[in-house]
Amino acid sequence: MMDATRQSEALRPILVWFRNDLRLSDNPALAAAVASGRPVIPVLVDDRSPERRPRGAASAWWLDRSLDALAQSLHARGSRLILRSGDATKVVLALVAETKAHAVYWNRLYAADQIARDSQLKSTLRAAGVEVKSFNSALLVEPFEIVNGSGQPFKVFTPFWRAARGQIRGQMQIPPAAPTSDTLIAPAHWPSSETKADWRLSPQNPDWSQGFVDWRPGEAGAQTALQVFLDRAADQYGARRDYMADAATSRLSPHLAFGEIGTRQIWRAVMAAQERRPEAGASLDKFLSEIGWREFSHHLLYQFPDLERRAFKSSYDAFPWRSDPKALRAWKRGQTGYPLVDAGMRELWTTGYMHNRARMICASFLVKHLLIDWRDGEAHFWDTLVDADRANNAAGWQWVAGSGADAAPYFRIFSPMGQGERFDAEGGYVRRWVPELARLPNGALHAPWLAEANVLQAAGVRLGETYPLPIVDHSYARQRALDALASLKAADA
Repeated sequence: MMDATRQSEALRPILVWFRNDLRLSDNPALAAAVASGRPVIPVLVDDRSPERRPRGAASAWWLDRSLDALAQSLHARGSRLILRSGDATKVVLALVAETKAHAVYWNRLYAADQIARDSQLKSTLRAAGVEVKSFNSALLVEPFEIVNGSGQPFKVFTPFWRAARGQIRGQMQIPPAAPTSDTLIAPAHWPSSETKADWRLSPQNPDWSQGFVDWRPGEAGAQTALQVFLDRAADQYGARRDYMADAATSRLSPHLAFGEIGTRQIWRAVMAAQERRPEAGASLDKFLSEIGWREFSHHLLYQFPDLERRAFKSSYDAFPWRSDPKALRAWKRGQTGYPLVDAGMRELWTTGYMHNRARMICASFLVKHLLIDWRDGEAHFWDTLVDADRANNAAGWQWVAGSGADAAPYFRIFSPMGQGERFDAEGGYVRRWVPELARLPNGALHAPWLAEANVLQAAGVRLGETYPLPIVDHSYARQRALDALASLKAADA
């Protein structure tokens, strides 16, 4: 009788709750469950509790494909992915009861609502005698592991990254999570699963995702993207990353956002590449510093939970933002009359992605040329980016607005024309995304309203008809933004 009881106990499964960690390799929660020798039930929950921020439409498209990839990888190992929707806490508790699970393992998330949910669930499960373990799969250094010399959170990137790198070097001595075995032990009985079709993740009527064809969501796609970057673009990353027509960036951001690849996997691969090619060392260091900005953003979201909703610098709560639905609509549609801004916004709408330099220019135009609240831009990016990430999105918008940590000063106002002449001098980026201007010569491309009439006519451009006139004058907008900042400072005095 005792042997039968022990055998029954040994067969009780472990639920592995997948969240933003849609991979099998170097997945600490999954590796720990496999190492236990128990049956493993992988589950992903579409959390529909009221306090959760709904995912954006482009992210839903990516999730649809990423779930296919994850399910196929699990199936190849004799396992399957269980899908459930609803309030995540209730769903997980119901699954534990249904499967008589011995334990629930997951990888940690860092937004305040996620932390509160996970902490409460952990307490409830442990009180019921269920083992709970959480792990780090997303960050090089977790927010509670690093503070400045005064014991406070870092608010400036450079000292943060200096301290983080020192800590990372030590942690990289720790081996990666054990590779997933070829076979996962299946439970005696699988719980029921919803189908992906039930969730209606992909757009229909109309299908606006037809331009997303260059993406390959999933763990294999992430590994391929990393290898392509290291083989083809890494040497030039430091020098060419800001040139928008170049293929000089990694395009790993959506894979990171969904955890199809981990930052520690990237770090180790970059370190190995630097050993093989020392001449690429400085360029790859620059790439790692961009990974560092992602880390910094997650630390900020953890330490300052209102980052998505309120200005990091509280004085900016009084900023005199304008309500201008017509201008906001023109910005979203890439119809501002500023070619570089319009190119970026059209790239975003077409592909679910925008070059990072273009993101800064487009964001600056919204908050500084148009004086429209950064939260309106953040919401649009959240809905349209396949790499939408709560920490990166909020921190990035606040940085541009001047209200964030280590932010660009408000008086630094990007000139779309100057940025175009510097980072798209040959016009490859603008000509691709604003084809109605493609026949303009380089000298007129970034400010067509200044071109001679015969130049416009030869290029087939009729301002106000085939392409809009600027919706705001640059010099006027710049001065208006500076005046708004001055009024904020006066009120704060």
